[in-house]
Order: sequence, then C-alpha cells, then structure tokens
Amino acid sequence: MHYPPIEDHGIIGDLNTVALVGLDGTIGFMCAPRFDSPTVFASLLDAEKGGAFTIEPALEGARSRQLYLPDTNVLLTRFMAPAGVAEITDFMPIGDAEVRRVVRRAKSVRGEIRFRVRCAPRFGYGRTPHTAEATDDGVCFATDDGSLRMRLDSSVPLEIVEGDAVAEFTLRGGETAIFVLEVGGECKGAARASQRYAARAFKETENFWRRWIGRSTYTGRWRDEVNRSALVLKLLVSHPHGSLVAAPTFGLPERMGGVRNWDYRYTWVRDAAFTLYALIRLGLTQETGAFIHWIADRVTGEPGNGGPLQPLYGIDGSREVPEAELEHWEGYHGSRPVRIGNAAAEQLQLDIYGALMDSVYLYDKYGEPVSHDLWMRLAGLVEWVCENWRRPDAGIWEIRSELREHLSSRLLCWVAVDRGIRLAMRRSFPAPIGRWMEVRDAIYNSIFDEMWNPRLGAFVGERGGTEMDASVLLMPLLRFISPTDPRWTSTMKAVTRDLVEDSLVRRYRIQGSETDGFPDDEGTFTICSFWYAECLSRAGDVQQARFVFEKVLGYANHLGLFAEQLGPSGEHLGNFPQAFTHLALISAAYDIDRRLSGAGWKA
Repeated sequence: MHYPPIEDHGIIGDLNTVALVGLDGTIGFMCAPRFDSPTVFASLLDAEKGGAFTIEPALEGARSRQLYLPDTNVLLTRFMAPAGVAEITDFMPIGDAEVRRVVRRAKSVRGEIRFRVRCAPRFGYGRTPHTAEATDDGVCFATDDGSLRMRLDSSVPLEIVEGDAVAEFTLRGGETAIFVLEVGGECKGAARASQRYAARAFKETENFWRRWIGRSTYTGRWRDEVNRSALVLKLLVSHPHGSLVAAPTFGLPERMGGVRNWDYRYTWVRDAAFTLYALIRLGLTQETGAFIHWIADRVTGEPGNGGPLQPLYGIDGSREVPEAELEHWEGYHGSRPVRIGNAAAEQLQLDIYGALMDSVYLYDKYGEPVSHDLWMRLAGLVEWVCENWRRPDAGIWEIRSELREHLSSRLLCWVAVDRGIRLAMRRSFPAPIGRWMEVRDAIYNSIFDEMWNPRLGAFVGERGGTEMDASVLLMPLLRFISPTDPRWTSTMKAVTRDLVEDSLVRRYRIQGSETDGFPDDEGTFTICSFWYAECLSRAGDVQQARFVFEKVLGYANHLGLFAEQLGPSGEHLGNFPQAFTHLALISAAYDIDRRLSGAGWKA
C-alpha cells in the first residue's frame, strides 16, 4: 500500500472542517460536515478502504511542488516536467453554514496534458455503503442509510465506475477544468462547476484570509513563519461554536507501526487556551472572546469526572467522546489500532485550570473586560483548585498508567490561583484574596520542596521522580521562576543533558510501559523544542535561542506546517497539523524577536 509521508500535505479549510491535499494532488483525508464527523476520504489511514479524491496529470518524470498564495489558505500544487506544467488550485469557500464545499481547479500552464480524476468517497469511516447517480452536471453520492449526501459538479464529463466518479480529459496551455465537491447539501440546485463561480469563490476566499491575517500586529522577524502558524491555528477554529480542535486528524502515529494513535479532533481546554495566548500576542483577540463564551457554558459548577471541567469536549461542547477502534482499517503504514474518540475526556488533568485562567487574564487585559457572571464561574474554578491541587492526576501528557503528582499540574494550579488573584485585584472583583494567597504560596513552596531532586540538581516531572520531563520548561514561561534563578539554570542543564538531541527535545525518556502506559517509543516533541528555545531566550542567551529556534524551523514541511512530533529521520509523526506546535512557534518567535531587537540586533 502507498502511504505518502505525513509532511507531504497541505491543508485547506472553511472553519468547519479541513481537507489534506497531498503533493500528488490527492485529497487523502477529510471529515464532513464537521471536524469530528466521520470521514469522507481517509486513504491516509487505509489506502484501499479509506477513499480519496485524486486529480492526476499524466506527466512522466514530473516534479511536484506546493505553495500557498501569500497570506491565505489557498493551496497550489504544481507538476513540472519537460512535456508541460500542470497546476491544481484547492480551497474551501468560507461562510456557508449548511454545506461544505471544496473547489478544485485543474489547469495546464504549459503543454497539452492528459488528466485523470477519481472521486472515491468512503463514508462513515469506510463502513457505510453508498450509491452514485449521474446528474446533469456531475454525480450525486448518497449513503445507503440516508445520513449524508455529496454532490460533485464538474466542467468535464464524469462516468460512474463501481460507485466512484471518474474522468479523463486533455487540457491545452491556459485551459482549466473545474470540480466542486459539495458535502451535506441536496443533490439538486444550480451547477457550480463554472469558471464564473470558481473565480468569484476564489476571490472571496482569498480576500477573507488576507483580511484576517491583516489584523495581526506582528511585524518582527520570521513574519512569514508566524503568519503561517496563525493561519493554521485559525483553520482549527470551529466558527459556529467558537471552539478549537487540537488537530484536524486522527490515527496518525507517534511512532511508525506503533499504537500511540489518537483522535485529536476535539477541543482540549489546555490546547485551546494556549492557542488563544499565542493569538493574543499577535493582536488577534476575536477568537479568544468566542472561546471564552464557549468555555463559560462548560463551567456549570457541577463537578464531573473528578473536576468542574473535562480535559476535552466535542466541538459543540458535548461531554461524551467515547473511544473506539476502527478494526477494519490497517492504519497509516500498519499503525494500529486506529482510534476515534478519546478516553482522555474522562481523566483528571489539573493543569487545564491554569491554562484557562492565564488566557482569561490576558484576554481581560488585552481584549475585553471579563463580565460579572463569568467571573463568578471562574471564581468557583479557583475555589475548586484551592481544595484539590494536591490530587494525583494524568498530567499534561495524559498518561494512561497510574495517577501521579505531576509538576506541570502543580505549576498550573499555581497559575490558576495566581491569575485569579491578579484578575480579582485588577478588576476589584469579590474574592477571598487572603485565602487564595495562602494557597498560592503553599503550592509554590510544595514545588520547591517536593519537585526538586537534589541529586540531579533539577526540578523533575513528578513528586519523588528521578527522571527529567520537558514540561518543566513551562516554569519560566509561566513566570513561576526567574529564568536566571540558580535552580532554573541547573534544571536547564539537566534538560539539555537528558532530553535534548541537537535542537530537538523529547518530552521524557520512555522506560517501558510504566512510564505512561505504553512501551512504544516516540519521536521528539516539537512543542518542547520551541519551549526550549524560548527558555534560552528568557534566560538571556538570545543568540543560542535564535540558533535553536531556526534549526527547529528547518524541520517544517515545504509549506511551513508541523505535525506533533519528529521521527529519527526528521519525518513528521502524529496528527497534522498540530495546534500545540504552531502556538509554541509563535510564542518563541515573539519572545526571541523582542529580545533581539531590545539588544540592538538588526533583523
């Protein structure tokens, strides 16, 4: 089976869902009509049974390249050969609440080129049969159970072969063919595969993205990389709900052939909060306000699953995201099981409260003032943290072994109480400030007393632990400890010694299944690599920080996108693209640029 590298993809989207487009012109992954809906195409997870939408120019020896139109999420895939140059333009129009549309334009830039097209949907994670019926302008697909309809309009004739829509046609230099895939609508209505519609939709989509990124206030170094990361994060926003998904895919492995294959198409409170922190730094506060309203509806004051908030929710706020395995799929390069849903929703993860309170504090400072009603709910969260901060939990890495007292959880409990105090004092909100201060100080002292390993001369990942954990890098980033404190400089040396490989950082060393519940090894965690660079910057070693940061940037794919991890050959691993990685890129770029400019270094 052919599986393209994870990094050989671009992404398009419409703030409801996304599609991954490969360097070969194949849409090999798409869920519709929402991020968390069953797949329509998923050849990336099962090359035979997953389904795909391919546009293939017959150009022998062609080299393929991809690029985004600047400051947009409009994707171009080019095929270049002595016999000619072909180009595919892919985008998803923004703003239609009822249906998802993918517009694909095939063009011969130079030469007479034969194209082959196959639209082969496999609905319901490849488990739901469908019918295909010819229409005046294309093909209508409908699931046998009536759950979904999909229409493909085409400016060239299509045939139906074994339930798939196929076509072969020739384009001369300058000629184009238009394909419009519409998911979730009726199989009736005006034809859309026209040059006029495609040109209008293209212009509207291009303008939408350029207007949005044009609101960014960032003008520093690495502007292209920062803007691309911001555009990726925006693609992961669910416009109807205001929530954000951690990544738009599921099942992509953290180790080739391994079992660490998770579903990230949900809203993690932590990931979303950190994402908003990154966008606030760029002056993009609108998304933060929408998420604050979304999370306010989750804070009911009724503790469930061990706390008043779950670690993650469905994008519409649903609490139930049961985990299951797709046993009929072989997985990417045989990486099984392929999981949908995520049992981490049932875990206790204390760090989420600090991540949320930090973002709310910043939004109140740089966006809009927090309302009374929201404050009363947030004060309830802080009260709960004050009573429960010592509990063992699954931690920021969502381990599936025994619960422990994690430094990252303890640290972010401190952040939750500290930001609650700061917000109350800033806005004169009613709060038991004296008692909160006592708890904040108790958490602070417990970290120095219980999470410090004198033999290693470093803070460790858990109480009584003897191993380094990259989550300690959050300590100076969250302003818990001075980046020049002797204990921190000693900890940085230990992180460098035990977890850093050149510029890349592991989150921890796996010592069998007792480490986190799985014996498999994994790649380096790219968010940790960006954390490491920012920690160097904050400690004053700004030139080394720049060196590390730019080396990590060199592992981005051809479009500037990152998955969750990097493998031993620099290959991308895990779900793609990953919000966690791109938000850390923005944060590190912002800090390093600011300190370089402050020291008088020219861009």
